[in-house]
Amino acid sequence: MHAQFPLPDLARALLPHAFDSRDSRDSAHDEAHLLRVWRNAQKIMAQEGGDTRILLAATLLHDCVHVDKGAPERSLASRMAAARASDLLGEMGWSAADTAQVAHAIEAHSFSAQIPPQSLEAKILQDADRLDALGYMGVARCLALSGARGAAICHATDPGALNRPLDEDAFALDHFQTKLLGFGKGMQTETGRTMAAARSADLRRFYDGLLAEIG
Repeated sequence: MHAQFPLPDLARALLPHAFDSRDSRDSAHDEAHLLRVWRNAQKIMAQEGGDTRILLAATLLHDCVHVDKGAPERSLASRMAAARASDLLGEMGWSAADTAQVAHAIEAHSFSAQIPPQSLEAKILQDADRLDALGYMGVARCLALSGARGAAICHATDPGALNRPLDEDAFALDHFQTKLLGFGKGMQTETGRTMAAARSADLRRFYDGLLAEIG
């Protein structure tokens, strides 16, 4: 796996710490997710620039602390991951300045944390991670996670929630309206915005097509 990343020695050192336990992995947050986020980041970096070492470390460690979606501490997960990453990088001999750069990118990547990204690397990581929730992969992730939680694909008689409150915990399709369809609007980089527009269009085509098919 580490060979798929640049700086393979760094990737080899960090990957064992990417998740706090095997139970913290799910079909949307696993090693494949890290690789997809990195590939998104590379595409953005090719146009926008950025420090490869900082961004690679932040990418590999951005999910290193797992907090369940329904837990009251959910909004603190990225701060907790940043703290754990800081400890790890400090033990590896990273400078305080570089460690702080990685930590900020990690804490600012989270949607629920609502921490504005200040550095270019933080902006790139936030965009790269959010891009993985869009497009066809976004559809696959949404359905997989909803199924794992026991949610139905959609409401039986009102799938588009025209005459009922949205309930993303009960219906996967509701999550498109509550979050996914608007997710691409907050991209931080120009390249991220371009990529998000294409993937958001794919997401919209799936959503509209499914609604049309089921009536």
